[in-house]
Amino acid sequence: MEAESRIIQDAISGDEAAMRQLWTRHAPHIDVVVRRLVGDDLDLAADVAQEVWIQIFRALPGYRGDAQFSTWAHRIAVNRTLNALRSRRRLEGMETEVQEDSAVVEMDTERSFLAASIQAAAERLSPGARTVFVLHDIEGYTHEEIAERLGITSGGSKSQLFKARAKLRTLLAHLIDVPAQPSARHAAPVS
Repeated sequence: MEAESRIIQDAISGDEAAMRQLWTRHAPHIDVVVRRLVGDDLDLAADVAQEVWIQIFRALPGYRGDAQFSTWAHRIAVNRTLNALRSRRRLEGMETEVQEDSAVVEMDTERSFLAASIQAAAERLSPGARTVFVLHDIEGYTHEEIAERLGITSGGSKSQLFKARAKLRTLLAHLIDVPAQPSARHAAPVS
């Protein structure tokens, strides 16, 4: 922790090596947050991640150390990504299309298969439902925090989450092992 404080102070002073260290240490997490919120548009995710790091380094002199650097940077990543998505939607005037074949499933383990299936299903949600789902169920934000960030009501957040979960249940139903019910004709006699 003390070493990171020193790196942060050096970065605030303009030390490029310290900035590079912060980026190297925290970029993987920031990239994951951005990709979860953006969806399958890898070019947009890369652009937004770059904007996030520009914002982090611009805001660095204001970092007070009240929270861990990773928490502080995470909050900037979420806010900047949501702002970028809002700006893009305003420019396009419509929701972003999501391609249905966006997930690559690795069959080496059941866990990676499940993770890829959930990711692919999440990609098929509408952008609003996906954003609320990621922020609430994955990132752990409350409905009130989501409402504040997205400029909606907490009821709107709850509604979007309900819709997202319902759609995910439908999209992921094939993953649940449900024992077959015997038909009435072939049922065993009751003794």
